[in-house]
Amino acid sequence: MLKKALFSAVALLALVGNAQAEDLKEFRVGILGGENEADRLRNFQCLVEKLPAATGVEKVSLFPAADYDGVVQGLLGGTLDYAELGASAYAKVYLAKADAVEPILTTVQTDGSTGYYSIMVARKDSGITTIEDMKGKKLGFADADSTSGYLVPLVTLPETIGAPVKEFFGETGFGGGHENLVLEVVKGTFAAGTTWGSGVGEFKDGYTSGNLNKMVEKGILDMDDLVELWRSPLIPNGPVVVRTSLSDEVKAKFKQFMVDLPKTDPACFSAIQGGDFTGYTEVDADFYKPIIEARKATIGG
Repeated sequence: MLKKALFSAVALLALVGNAQAEDLKEFRVGILGGENEADRLRNFQCLVEKLPAATGVEKVSLFPAADYDGVVQGLLGGTLDYAELGASAYAKVYLAKADAVEPILTTVQTDGSTGYYSIMVARKDSGITTIEDMKGKKLGFADADSTSGYLVPLVTLPETIGAPVKEFFGETGFGGGHENLVLEVVKGTFAAGTTWGSGVGEFKDGYTSGNLNKMVEKGILDMDDLVELWRSPLIPNGPVVVRTSLSDEVKAKFKQFMVDLPKTDPACFSAIQGGDFTGYTEVDADFYKPIIEARKATIGG
């Protein structure tokens, strides 16, 4: 009986060892939707090239999701090992399964802050110059799981407009991600829309980082065509998350790689983060508790 138990224990350890070895064969990167897929793959290609040597994995695979929820479900299902999330998308993961992922890092803006803003923009030639001008008009949100593109405007706009969102605006809708939302505002599908930016630097540049900045850099947006109507309170920068069940060794190596990246490869760091940041700082779940509570109280998990 004892011998059988020992054999069972050895077999179990062997299975655990094999599982850990399997983790090391492929490191799976989830990429949020909302931007042209080819651009997203190109921005993250540097990780495919650099992470194997840094972490000891044999292969790095990129999985660009059609929307935010695609990455959320991949993290919940354990089919992704790392992703860069917005705070609301992380809150959705946390509310569904608190121990599915670990937030380990977040970005630091060039002014030293660890936050960004939801920014509402409209076409400059629309005649809309203030948030009050949007009464009865159609407002576009980026994505239902976006912090700046939906959750924060939903929670904080009522104080500015003096009414619930659904009562003040004539209609609301989703643009299918931040980039597409802004393009739809330019096309006139929405009178205005909510996207994100650092709020640091010049409006003409789309600020130092964020969706507007990325679109300007790609040459698909001229900020002279837009006007800013509203800006939210500061939002916590989204987390770099890793699958909790990854081995401690892989997690430690990956975290060190990311911490070093702004110095070892500034171009790669800028590409995956979408703008100008000074580096990373450590965070944990507590950093996102206000967003978790806000999501729980409004749109739920």
